[in-house]
Amino acid sequence: MQQSVKNESRGQAAYTLDIPIDASGIHDFKPGQEIKVLVVQHNGEVLGSQLVKINDKGIGTATFRFRERPGSLKAILGPHSATDEELQGLQTLTVDVPARQWSESSAIKLTPIIIAPFYWYWWIRWCRTFVIRGRVICPDGSPVPGANVCAFDVDAWWWWISKQQVGCATTDINGTFEIQFRWCCGWWPGWWWKTRNWEFSSHLAEQILPVLQRDPRVPQLPPLNPRPNTEIFKHLLGEEEFADMSIDTTVRSVMKRTPDITAIATQQQIGPDFLNNIRERLLKRIPALAHLKCLHIWPWWPSQPWLDCSPDIIFTVTQDCMARGTVIVDEQLSDTRWDAPTTMSVTLVANDQACCLAQPADEPSGNCAIITEVCEIPVQYIGGNPNALATPAGYYSPGNADRPFGGRVTIQGALGTDVDYYEFEWSNGGPWQDMPASAVLDINRNVWLGPNIPLTTVSFMHTISGRRVYETRRHYEASSAWAALPPLKHWMAANYWSLMHWDTESTFFNGTYKLRIKGWQEVGGNLVNPQILPICGTDTVDELVLRIDNRIVGPGSVHADYTTPHPCGPGTVHTCTSEPDTNILAIRILHADGTVSTVQACESAIINSTDKLQVDFFAHDPEGHLSSYSLNATYGINQIINLLGLPGHTLVPLLAGPEPAALQVGPSYGAAQQQGAPSPVWHGGAMRYEVLATQAFPIPCCYQLELYAVKRTIVHCTSVHSNYSEYSFHISY
Repeated sequence: MQQSVKNESRGQAAYTLDIPIDASGIHDFKPGQEIKVLVVQHNGEVLGSQLVKINDKGIGTATFRFRERPGSLKAILGPHSATDEELQGLQTLTVDVPARQWSESSAIKLTPIIIAPFYWYWWIRWCRTFVIRGRVICPDGSPVPGANVCAFDVDAWWWWISKQQVGCATTDINGTFEIQFRWCCGWWPGWWWKTRNWEFSSHLAEQILPVLQRDPRVPQLPPLNPRPNTEIFKHLLGEEEFADMSIDTTVRSVMKRTPDITAIATQQQIGPDFLNNIRERLLKRIPALAHLKCLHIWPWWPSQPWLDCSPDIIFTVTQDCMARGTVIVDEQLSDTRWDAPTTMSVTLVANDQACCLAQPADEPSGNCAIITEVCEIPVQYIGGNPNALATPAGYYSPGNADRPFGGRVTIQGALGTDVDYYEFEWSNGGPWQDMPASAVLDINRNVWLGPNIPLTTVSFMHTISGRRVYETRRHYEASSAWAALPPLKHWMAANYWSLMHWDTESTFFNGTYKLRIKGWQEVGGNLVNPQILPICGTDTVDELVLRIDNRIVGPGSVHADYTTPHPCGPGTVHTCTSEPDTNILAIRILHADGTVSTVQACESAIINSTDKLQVDFFAHDPEGHLSSYSLNATYGINQIINLLGLPGHTLVPLLAGPEPAALQVGPSYGAAQQQGAPSPVWHGGAMRYEVLATQAFPIPCCYQLELYAVKRTIVHCTSVHSNYSEYSFHISY
C-alpha cells in the first residue's frame, strides 16, 4: 500500500482515521486492484492520499495518522490513476468527517464505504491513456521533419472557444510523431470551468450575430464582451424572465456581483441545471442554426464537456524553418475530430510555409540542362515553350488564363553531372546578354541534420573568376564543406530544384524574354570550358520563354487624378499605381420624375422604392492584363451586397469623360473574352452601373462601396497585383 500523508509521524500520531472500503459487490472484481483515497480539509488543503489494494474478499482499508486534531475532513475515493488535484475535481465518492467527531475520540473508523458498480466501471474510463500517432507531410507527400506537433481538446460555447493542450511531440526524419496523454472526465462543472481559458472567436461571432440581427424577435444586442458572461443571455431573455429562472440563492448573489460565467461556475460549483435552464429558454428565442449544432456549439448543441470522456482534438504544428515558430498547420473548430478513440492515427498536411524533405531523383549525366518549371508551373503550360501552345508566348495557360509573370520569378530544373557552376543569359529579340548582378538573387538550401538541431543553410551563389555564378548541388556535395557535416544529413525540399531566383523588377522592362543557361567547369578555383547548355539528351539549346509584367508604385507611376479626387498612398486604402487602377467616379440616385441626386462622400441620401442607383467607376490596366474586378456595398456588422450579382442590374461602357471607356465590361477576363477581348489583352476601363436602389441598400444605414481590381500577373510566384477604392455615405428611406 502506497501512502502520502502530511503532518503525520509514526510513533507520535495522536489521531487516526480508518476508512474501510467494500468492493465485494463487484461481480468481476479481481484481487489486487487499487483504489485511491484522498483526505482533504474543509479549505481544500490535501492532508494525504493512499493507493489501497483490495483483497480477495473485496475489502481494503486506508489509514491516516495525524499529530494534531485535523478538524473537518473530507475523504474522496476514485480511480488509482488520478492525481490528488484531479481527484478533488471528479464527481466521485466522498464522505465527510465532521470536526465534532474528533472531540469524542482520537481514533475514528468510518462505516465501510460501499463501492457501487456504477463507480467501479466508470473509474476505469474516467482517467485513460490516449495515443495519437501521425505524420506531417507537405501537399506533395514529402515528410516534414523537426516540426512541433501539439494536440488540443477544443470546446465552444456561444461565441467563445477554449483550447486545452493535451500533448506535444516532434516529428522525425519521416515526419512521424506520437503523442501520449491522460484524459480524465466526470468533473464537477465548476472545477472544469476553472481549468479552461476562453477566447472570443470572431469566426463564431460572424456566424451568430448576423442571424440574430435579422431575427425580429431579437432586440438590439449590447456590445460584445470577450469573456464568457451572462449579460448577453439576460439581454436575449429579458430581465424579468432571466430573474425568474430557477437559480440557487447563493448563485444569484454571486451573479449580482459579477456576470462572468467562469467566476460564477468556479465559486458556486454550478451544476448542469443552470446552463440547461438557460438553454431551453434561449432555443425558444433564437434561430435554429444546424451548422453550429454540427460544431457542438452550445446552446444549439446540448454540451456538457465536463462529462466528456473522449476528447475532441485539433492540432497546431510549428516548425523552425525559414523563421522560428512558423505555423505550418493551424486547425480550427471545423477540423475537430470529435470523440477521439484511445488510439488514433492522423495525417496533417502542412501549408506552403513548411520545410519539406526533398525527394531526390537521378540527375542527368553530361554537360546539359533541363528547365522544367517556373514558379512550380511546368514549362509545357507556358506559351512558346516545348510542348506548349506557341502563342501567346511566355504566358501561363496560353489562350485561357493568359497570365504573365512579375516580381521574383523562380526557375527550376536539373543540370547535368558535368556542370560545376552556371549562369543565365537573356534576350528580348536582340543579342544574348549576361544577367545583371542585381537581377540574380541567391539560392539558399536547407540541410536537415537530425532532431533538435537547427537547419543548416547553404548559399549557392559565388563570385569566381570575376563572374557571378551559381554552384551546382552536385559540385557542393563533392566539397569538403559537405563532408564536414554530420553523417545524418538530408536536403530539404525548398529550393532543392531551383536554378535561379530572377528579380524581374530590378532592371527589366515589361516584355517577352528568352533565357538560357551557360555552364562552367571549375579547375584550380577558376571557371573554365564555358558552354551554352543544350537540353539533356539533345543538341538543342534549352531556352525558356517568359512574358514579364511589373508595375511602378509611387513616384514615377502614371496615376491620373480623373474627374473626382483620387487620393492614394499612406493614410488611404488606394495604392499609387496605374496597374491596375481603380476609382469610384460618381454615385447618383435617379428618381422616377427624371431628377438626379448626386451622393457625395460622407453625405446622406434619401431613396424610395422606385429610385435607381447609378455608379460610374473605373477599373483599368494599361498593360491589358486585367483579371477581374468586384463592386460591393458593405453595411451594418459584417453585411455585404454583391452589386454585380443583383438581378436586373445593367453595366455598360462609360463613353463620356477623360477616362478610357471599357471596350468590354467583364467583370472577369473570361467574360471579357466572350465579349470580344482578344487573347491575351483586356484593359477594362470606365463603366456605368445601374440597379434598383432598394436592392443595393436594403435598410437605412451607413454604406460603403468597395471597388477591387486584380491583374493576371503571377507576382513573386504566389501573389497578384491589385488595387482598391472606397466610397462611404448614408442612406435613409
